[in-house]
Amino acid sequence: MRDPIIAGVLSLILPGLGQIYNGRVLAGIMWLIFASGLWFGTGFLLGWILHLVAAYCAYSYAKEHPVRI
Repeated sequence: MRDPIIAGVLSLILPGLGQIYNGRVLAGIMWLIFASGLWFGTGFLLGWILHLVAAYCAYSYAKEHPVRI
């Protein structure tokens, strides 16, 4: 069983980690790359937005797909 809270918190710690927890490894790697680019590309200003979006996406995916296949 996937826990949406754990997935969301993991993505708040490191964008993409919640997606990897959900079994979506490629999506997790892409989130990590894009978040790093946004953090460094905007001088640390817009990285928070992508951090929150990544956490919400991981949370909502885990909530909609609670069982691992």
